[in-house]
Amino acid sequence: MPQRYIYIKSASRRKIGRLLEDCRRDHILHRGFRDIGYHFYLTRDGEIHRGRPLEKTGAHCLNHNRHSIGICYEGGLDAASCPADTRTREQKASLLALLRELKRIFPRALIVGHHDLNPAKACPCFDAEREYRGL
Repeated sequence: MPQRYIYIKSASRRKIGRLLEDCRRDHILHRGFRDIGYHFYLTRDGEIHRGRPLEKTGAHCLNHNRHSIGICYEGGLDAASCPADTRTREQKASLLALLRELKRIFPRALIVGHHDLNPAKACPCFDAEREYRGL
């Protein structure tokens, strides 16, 4: 069985507002998915939205979807549209709680960022592996 990953990425748009709905619509209309590609989506206020059920394969990281859980947070770009850790205090708290729960369910899973599995990507714009190594 391949290594399971809990994978974190950022939505990487500065637009505030209906990012979750925009993301879901983009995944369905332009990418041909049945639903949003992520298992979880965190809005700026820290609310955790469920995407695909955990038992369904996600669509969030090429060549790693079958053995990973995808989490996306709104943000990832600063005011100059450069990659940056823009997580709010609420997002950080929600993400930590979600990761703790997922590690309880999948204790051997590694927590990584999108750039850890695809070095061409900057997101999630922080070192997820190092930050959550102790979970």
